[in-house]
Amino acid sequence: MTAEPVRAPHALPGFARSTVDGYAVRAADTYGVSEGLPGYLTVTGAVRMGAAPDVTVIPGTAVSMPTGGAIPPGADAVVMIEYTAEAMLGTIEVVRPVAPGEGIVRADEDAAEGQQLIPNGRVLRPQDLAMLAAAGVTSVRVHARPVVTVFSTGDEVVPPDTEALKPGQVRDATASALAALVSDAGGTPVHGTPKHGGIVSDDPGALERALRAALPESDVIVISAGSSVGTRDETASAVAALGPPGIWCHGLAIKPGKPTLLAECGPGTDTGTAGAPGIPVIGLPGNPRSALVVFRLIGMPLIRLVGGCAAAPPEPSTRAVLSRDLASATGRLDVVQVTVSNGVATPLFGASALLSVLTEADGCIVIPEEATGLDAGTEVTVTLYA
Repeated sequence: MTAEPVRAPHALPGFARSTVDGYAVRAADTYGVSEGLPGYLTVTGAVRMGAAPDVTVIPGTAVSMPTGGAIPPGADAVVMIEYTAEAMLGTIEVVRPVAPGEGIVRADEDAAEGQQLIPNGRVLRPQDLAMLAAAGVTSVRVHARPVVTVFSTGDEVVPPDTEALKPGQVRDATASALAALVSDAGGTPVHGTPKHGGIVSDDPGALERALRAALPESDVIVISAGSSVGTRDETASAVAALGPPGIWCHGLAIKPGKPTLLAECGPGTDTGTAGAPGIPVIGLPGNPRSALVVFRLIGMPLIRLVGGCAAAPPEPSTRAVLSRDLASATGRLDVVQVTVSNGVATPLFGASALLSVLTEADGCIVIPEEATGLDAGTEVTVTLYA
């Protein structure tokens, strides 16, 4: 993301140029012409691409022009070649009049000197790079990618490369998906060692120690917490111990994802950074589907904000009609996974621990808090998964 506005060092394109193949003329010399009463102009030269004009257009004359060529002095319009014909050697007839400025791009029409080309907080797109290159801007100040440290908690959680699972063990599926979403949001995911994220046991104090070690080197911390009430309480206690401002909320009116914890924790006086801005901390539910749904809604926008993104890029979406009724509780945001085929959105259901619901889904729909549900046949917006 750009860290400051980028302005044009000079006018673009920098010289008046032709937008068509044809002839540079004085517009007044074409007034009143038609196919039945053509006008005649003497061709006095031609403009070459990549070179300054060496000929001037005077009354009664025309200069041959390629698309993109520099407009010669004296000309104020370009008549398309389709509206001309060679009457005799060195003379053309014009069968359509042109107005001043027709067929021409002004010297500052793309951008005036000092005009803002790219705003602050913009994720640079291919067209932005083209504009910068046209202006001769080859480097810009950008925000550093936020470092997002991802922790997974629980004695039952083991690395994904564990070949044989013992009874009660589960491979850490959530962290891999979170890392991909962090990258999509413009962050740098860190997960793997106790000091830099990874799997933390349920031992009392282990998570607090791991969080304290990660704070100085993190811009955002994400905790994939266990599902039990006791584990959630341990996560909240560890986060609260990190210092003010502390926990903003513990529980959201959203399904799935109710146990989500949001906090801002100061680096602390022991790091020598007292008074520095706090580090956002997101405590996610332990069930993988719940965690990923919440992170898309809250985590990714937060990472973009920390990274200096002023406006998030729009997500791909489509309109579809619901295949069946959907119930919802008033005051709760419901996120429902769906498949989309032939303009019909079909809801998918299953326990929040089931990743297969997400892998089968083409996208999701959101039932707003004020709704009590949606009827079959309702047209909805489906946010599509890339």
